[in-house]
Amino acid sequence: MMETTTRTYRVHGMTCDHCVGAVTRELGSLDGVSDVQVDLATGDVTVRSGRPLDDVEVAAAIDEAGYELAS
Repeated sequence: MMETTTRTYRVHGMTCDHCVGAVTRELGSLDGVSDVQVDLATGDVTVRSGRPLDDVEVAAAIDEAGYELAS
């Protein structure tokens, strides 16, 4: 059975459902990602994947969506 990794990231700049969709789409396209949940009120994005994700690739996906990963 494959082990699942879950991590929560804080994303700056999301204000609406379009933002949620863009971030969900970009993170969901990363290899191994099985689920993305966005809490628009807090900016928290929880990502479930079948492998540990590199912070650089997560930041790049969020940047591609037009937002910024909080440090």
